Parts: sequence; C-alpha cells; structure tokens
Amino acid sequence: MLESFNSSFFAANSWLILAFPFLSFVVNGTLLCKHKKAAGYFSILMAGLSMVLAIGLATEFVKNFANVPVAERVAMPWEWEWLPLTSEVFGKISLKISFYCDPISVMMLIVVSVIAFFVNIYSVGYMKEDDGAGRFFSLLSLFAFSMLGLVVATNLIQIYMFWELVGISSYLLIGFWYHKPSAVAASKQAFILTRFADSFFLLGILLIGFMLNSFDFLEWNNPQKLGIVTMVISHKWLALASVFVFVGAWGKSAMFPLHIWLPNAMEGPTPVSSIIHSATMVVAGVYLTARLFPFFASIDSVLEVAAFIGAFTAMFAAIIACTQKDIKRILAYSTLSQLGYMMFALGVGGYTASMFHVFTHAFFKCMLFLIAGSVIHAVHSNSLDEMGGLRKKMPLAYFSCLIACLAIAGIPPFSGFWSKDEILISAWISGNYAVFFAGLLTGGLTAFYMFRMFFLTFHGKARSEHVAHAHEDPWMTFPIVVLAIPAATIGYISHKFFEAFVETPPIFEGSPFLEHISLSHPEWLPLVASLVGVLGITVAALFYARKGTNAEAALETDIRSPLFKIIYNKFYFDEMYYAFTRGFLIKVVAGFLKGFDHYVIDAIGDFIASTLQWLGRGVRLTQNGSFAVYASLFISGVVFGMLMLV
Repeated sequence: MLESFNSSFFAANSWLILAFPFLSFVVNGTLLCKHKKAAGYFSILMAGLSMVLAIGLATEFVKNFANVPVAERVAMPWEWEWLPLTSEVFGKISLKISFYCDPISVMMLIVVSVIAFFVNIYSVGYMKEDDGAGRFFSLLSLFAFSMLGLVVATNLIQIYMFWELVGISSYLLIGFWYHKPSAVAASKQAFILTRFADSFFLLGILLIGFMLNSFDFLEWNNPQKLGIVTMVISHKWLALASVFVFVGAWGKSAMFPLHIWLPNAMEGPTPVSSIIHSATMVVAGVYLTARLFPFFASIDSVLEVAAFIGAFTAMFAAIIACTQKDIKRILAYSTLSQLGYMMFALGVGGYTASMFHVFTHAFFKCMLFLIAGSVIHAVHSNSLDEMGGLRKKMPLAYFSCLIACLAIAGIPPFSGFWSKDEILISAWISGNYAVFFAGLLTGGLTAFYMFRMFFLTFHGKARSEHVAHAHEDPWMTFPIVVLAIPAATIGYISHKFFEAFVETPPIFEGSPFLEHISLSHPEWLPLVASLVGVLGITVAALFYARKGTNAEAALETDIRSPLFKIIYNKFYFDEMYYAFTRGFLIKVVAGFLKGFDHYVIDAIGDFIASTLQWLGRGVRLTQNGSFAVYASLFISGVVFGMLMLV
C-alpha cells in the first residue's frame, strides 16, 4: 500500500501543493504588485492547481489506506535531511523536511486549499478598488503556503518554522491597511501575544526533544517509547514541558485569556478575517494538539487543561457574542466559541469529533465571513445599526446565511449538527458532565446570537440609506453560493467516513487518560442538543424578528442593565490588557529599566569615558611639540630605566 501510494502521480508531485502558492507569493510580490487584476487571476490559478493536487492526493491516500490499521496510516512521499545534528546534549538527531500524510493532515490539506481558493476568488471582487490588491494577493498566497507547510510537517522543528511563517503573514495581513492606526495596533497585538505563547512552545520543544532524543511526531507519539520515558524521566518535568508545548497551541487558537487579539484582528480586510478565522491560522493550535494527542494523553495533565480552558472559552465567547453589534466581531467571538468546542473535545478524548468539527466548521464559518464582507461592502458599515431589510436586495447571501446559521446552530441535517453532536457525546462518555453541560448551553447561545445577527441584518426595515442601493457582486457571491453546498450537506455525507477513517491513534496503555472513557451514551442526547438549538433560534426570533419588533429599540444599549453593558464591553478585558501593558509594563517595568539604564548603565559608561578623557588630557600635555619637553622626558626615562636595572 505504501509503495503504491508513494509511486502515484499525486504523491510524487505533492511538493507542488506548496510550490504553487509560494510561486504566487513571489510573482505577485515582484512582477504583478502594480497589476491588481493580473495578480488576482494568477493567484486564483495557483490556488486552484494547489487545490486540485491536494484533493487528488487525499483521494489517493484514502484509496490506499482505507483498510490499513490506524497506526499504519502514515506515508511520506518525500523527505530531505537538511540538518544532521550531533551534540553532547541531544546526541545524534536527524532533522528533516518531509511531506507527512496521515488522515488529519490530508484532511487539513483539503480544507486549507479549498478555503484559500474560494477566498482568492472572493478577493477579486472585494479588493477591486484597492490600489494595494497586488500586495494583498501576494501576502494571501504566503499565508496559504505557510499553513499548508504547517499541516504536512513531520517534526516539531519543521512545524515551528511554518508556525512562525503563519504568524508573520497573519501580522502583515491584519495590518494590511497600514494607514489605519487601529489596523496597525491590532496586527501588533496579534503578533506580540502569539509570540509570547510561541516562546513557551519553543522551550517545550527543546526540553522534550532532549528527553526523547528526537523531534519527530512518530517518536513523540510512540506508545512504547512514551511508556519507557514516563518511568525513567521525572514525570513532573515531562508534564511541565508538555504544558509549554500546549501553550503555543493555546495562543495560536486564542484560548482564554490570550483571546483578545482575535476579535481585534477584524481590522484587516474581510477575506483575511475569513481565511484566518475559518480553517487556517486559528485551528493551527487545535491541529497541533491533535497531532500530539497520544503524547499528551500519556501525561494527561495537558488534556485536563485543554478540556477546562476549551469549555470556558466556548461559553465565555458565546456570552459576549450575544451583545455585539459589529457583524465581524460577532463572527470573531463565534470563532472563539467554536475553537473552544474543538479544544475541549480533544480534552475529553473526542479526537475524531474535534477533527470532524474542524472540517465542517471551516466551510460554514468561511462562508459567514464572506457574507459579512459582502454585506459590509453593500451598506458601507460593520454595524447592525446600519443594516436591516437586505433580504430582497441580497437574496443569494440571505439564503446562504440562513444555511450557515442553521449549520452552526447544530440543527439537523445541516453540517454543524453532526460534528457538534459527536463532541457532546464525547464529553458525556468521558464522564466530564460539567464540560458536557457547558457545551450544551453554549450550543443554545450560539443559535441565539447567530440568528440575532441574521434577523437584524436581513429582516425588518432598512436602517441606513445605503440599503436601498445594496446589490450583490458576482465575484463575491459565487464562492458564497458554492460554499453553501458543503455547509448544508458535508456533515451528513462524511460523518461515517470520519468515524471509520479518522480514528484516535494508539495511546500508551498505562495512560491515566484511558481510565475515564466509557463507550455508551444516552439515545436522547442528540435530540436534546437539537432542541436547545431550536430554543435559541426561537428566543432570537421573539426578540428580533417578531412582527412589530422595533429593531432600533432592540439594539439600544444605554437602557440595558449594568450586566449587559459589562458583557457588551467584553468584560473589560481589553481595558485590563491595556492597563497592564501601558500602566504596569510600560510605566512601571519599562520605567524602572529606563532609570536603571540611565542611572546605572549609562553612569558606568560616563565614568569610564570621563576617566579616559582625564587620562587623555594628561597625555596631551606631553605631546605639545616642544623639543625641550621631549628631550627631558627621554632623559628621565633612560635614567629611570637604568635605576630600575640597578
């Protein structure tokens, strides 16, 4: 099977999946940066070729490995040893650049390449009036290349290289409109917070690499080797290092309290929000946790943290989303909530369920952001205060948004129902009922805030003069309509495939994680989850879509309770962050360091300089051009030398 797969056309040419977006980055950034139409078309072509190859590779992989045991569903079509390393600390380690294929990596290849392709198409319409479109398409291609490289990495050093490339390209895309101070601030905030988490990630990689004498996933996830390690090496040190690795995933997937950069990243163009928040950058942390799932399960502490943090983030973000008026911020907090779902699914052992939700969420969330961009483009505002009455003006966006909202609300038979159902079942059978009920409540809140957004955007009376002139752009509408198909059907079509093919990899038999897993769940669970979603939709309809409802009054915030204002202001976490960074770090810490630098470091330098200057003045007195002085000094030196000799 392995030889047949490696010799196939798609495996032999798999390197082109990365090469095409990288070529688009180089060509658009150098030759076509001033030709925005040509840059857009070339970017679409390269993304399309990458997508075709990714789909072909995934099809070939499934065909060859469908009947192979889960532990053997791994292939590397090509690899290159770029740094053979021998040191006293690590011993002999071979660092490689490889193309790693297993069920979740080929799934992510499809997701990233498909989303990148449709976002590029959408961007032609969205950026047609922007003079920087050529630069935009170049950066978009760099982002796609970085994310594709990340998901096929075979070791932690390779994944860290692409991990940082993803961070750099997202920084450039979020701050694309650099003339806006808010965009520059948001890009810096995203970069700094993710770099903070990445520093722990790198430290964890080095510590565990030293313990296991390898950076390869296959070695880290080897149950036999992990069994030896947990007996020989201090469990506390291994657990601490594993938490450091998880902190990298924590920051990249914007889990609480490192979440504030994600909503603020909305300052970038909407296609950037779509590709970052749907299936690429923000799920990199979830993907890393899944990639190292056997390793984390052998220690157990990381998965406990993931379950708690994921459940809290899911509910916390959903509560905030219920009060927001900026359509992109609602979707940003929705992404935070869904990332919490994916993370706590891994924390309770729902490996397959988490990856299934990554897959389904990618399509409907990408489509929701594209719809939001289309609406913003039509009414020239992000605020729900300026929308309403768009149902007849934008019918295709309306029906597509309805499908996406039903999907994310977990209403059968739409795609989100199948993956959310699996996540809740995973939480139940793990015996973690607190996480289960948090996920169930979050599902109801999700249905409420998504349909609140839907009703206030498309129903009721127009609340802006721009609504009368709103229309749909063909370039922007085409990807929205196409993505509506998987948003509606992909869950039903693929749920049995995920159960059979994307199975949990083997876990160390002594892992404490296995002690809590059951195999049964109540039959009523899917029904209750769906009813909670229906309840959320009903409440949203009563508040915002009932006949005679005054949308303006519903959107007023100054007459609400103090609790509403606290939630609307995101529990003032942004203000606390700025108070900490500007008040404590800048004024106190940086002020102390500035004073230490001035009064200690500079003072030492000034003292040395003054001493040298004083000595220099003394030397200059002897170099005055007087022959008599030179002669007397010479004679004095000779006499002094002779006396020393005597």
